[in-house]
Amino acid sequence: MNMPSERNAIAWDIAQTVVKGFNKHYRLFRECSRAAKEHFEAAEWQAMQESITNRIQFYDDRVMETVEHLQCRFFADSQDDAIWQQAKLCFIGMLMNHKQPELAETFFNSVFCRVLERGFFNNDFVFIRPAISTEYIESDPPIYRSYYPGQNGLRQTLNKIIEDFGWQRPFTNLNRDILHVMRMALEHIGGEWPALDVNYQIQILSSAFYRNKTAYIIGKVVNATQTFPFAVPVRHDEQGGLCLDTILLDPWRIGVLFSFSRAYFLVDMEVPSGYVQFLRGMLPWKSKAELYTMLGLQKQGKNTFYRDFMQHLQHSNDQFIIAPGIRGLVMLVFTLPSYPFVFKLIKDVFGSSKNMDRQTVKSKYVLVKRHDRVGRMSDTLEYSHVAFPKSRFTKELLDELYALAPSLLEEDGDSLIIKHLYIERRMKPLNMYLEAANPEEKDRAVREYGDAIRELAQANIFPGDMLFKNFGVTRYGRVIFYDYDEIEYMTDCNFRDIPEAPSPEYEMMSEPWYPVAKNDVFPEEFASFLLYDADVRRVFLQYHRDLLSPKFWQEAQAHIREGYMANFFPYPQELRFARRYSTGVEVQ
Repeated sequence: MNMPSERNAIAWDIAQTVVKGFNKHYRLFRECSRAAKEHFEAAEWQAMQESITNRIQFYDDRVMETVEHLQCRFFADSQDDAIWQQAKLCFIGMLMNHKQPELAETFFNSVFCRVLERGFFNNDFVFIRPAISTEYIESDPPIYRSYYPGQNGLRQTLNKIIEDFGWQRPFTNLNRDILHVMRMALEHIGGEWPALDVNYQIQILSSAFYRNKTAYIIGKVVNATQTFPFAVPVRHDEQGGLCLDTILLDPWRIGVLFSFSRAYFLVDMEVPSGYVQFLRGMLPWKSKAELYTMLGLQKQGKNTFYRDFMQHLQHSNDQFIIAPGIRGLVMLVFTLPSYPFVFKLIKDVFGSSKNMDRQTVKSKYVLVKRHDRVGRMSDTLEYSHVAFPKSRFTKELLDELYALAPSLLEEDGDSLIIKHLYIERRMKPLNMYLEAANPEEKDRAVREYGDAIRELAQANIFPGDMLFKNFGVTRYGRVIFYDYDEIEYMTDCNFRDIPEAPSPEYEMMSEPWYPVAKNDVFPEEFASFLLYDADVRRVFLQYHRDLLSPKFWQEAQAHIREGYMANFFPYPQELRFARRYSTGVEVQ
């Protein structure tokens, strides 16, 4: 049906307003990401961290700004369905030559749902699936640069790769570092270079990946039909220059860089879909949702994850169940056995020992998202008004949902709508892992647990509730914290010794004989509820005894207040060139 031209004009203007809102968002996003290079060169680590934190808010700010503009100019919430359908068609037309069409479509969805308060993804007015293909979008400069070592030799080619990033801070000894790269690569493939194809090349993503105190060069070697991914961390050394810290050659180790337990990267991308496509060629087991999220495009990650999840539901028939493990006092957790994620709701009523409300819990999850997770805290995807097929829930789970979180539930035909929930990757709870572990696994897990506590403390995070049930074990054996309702900044805590009792009778009292303020923490108490198992106690006291003393925590606080930022390595220390080749260069 042909619409009146006036209505067409309104639809066009609405679409154009949304495009302008998105373009402003992505311009600011890129400016923030581009500044990471300068922060890295100048060793401005606090500024780097602030950039990652501030950038998270960019999206919501631009969405609200666009919504306000639409309301003021077009009374957008009063426009009928036909206008919005036409606006969507106009919007698609405007994206035909756009460099970030998939991100713009997600932005349109966000704006529309804010304007009309339609929380359900499945309707005619949003982009349920991409309308514009991203497969052949060109970028200037290109997404990756190709180098051909057959022409100039490997050493000279590697030198050229480093030079092309244009870092203004000089390298202390680039020739030495390049020889270390060649040596480790040769050791990795068995001590002999393979026969080289005529098209043998090294492909390098044009932008470095910045996070914490490190810039990562990401690329792959292409030789005939074989590809070999790699990542080279670039850091500041003790002399104040730059150095190549190591080279990561195992795909799974490179994948760890993109773990949900890490902070997002700062990457300057004109065509983000091209970066995602390149990375998936290196790490095919990583979903697009994960990669978009780790590139700092968490809204696109959420959108893509939801699409993947809906597809999984269509091709599976198992039921949602209550997640195994000890039930929490604040969160109700369920899972789908065939899908490696858990779904978490905030209960309507908390356990008697929990003195907080729903908004406080939400603020804790926001804190984690904006904080450097240092590989020890799981990122979460937050959703509102998610429609699930009610038939896929077990009766036990439905009963628990209606008993503990009825305010978050709504039924619409055959759908159960959950008004607010978090989704995060499923892990084996540490308490369950320790119960089933052999002695070697138990020792490693307890050491990992203590290391996780230390690293969180260095990053200004105190878990609050340190029970094993609040930590999980990843498929790589890494211990991750995931229960955030009692999380606090280290600098907000007061770590104390327990005062000596006036007499033995006082120690038998149910209440402490000394005053306790809200944020007081007594580390020696940790032993009573953590070290009940003899093997656990032995390993913990061997490696982490200092965690039971206020001194460790007070010293960590002092470092944080002095502005010191700890080094966090997403790879083993023994892989670092400074450790591995400490005697100097031994090959030519």
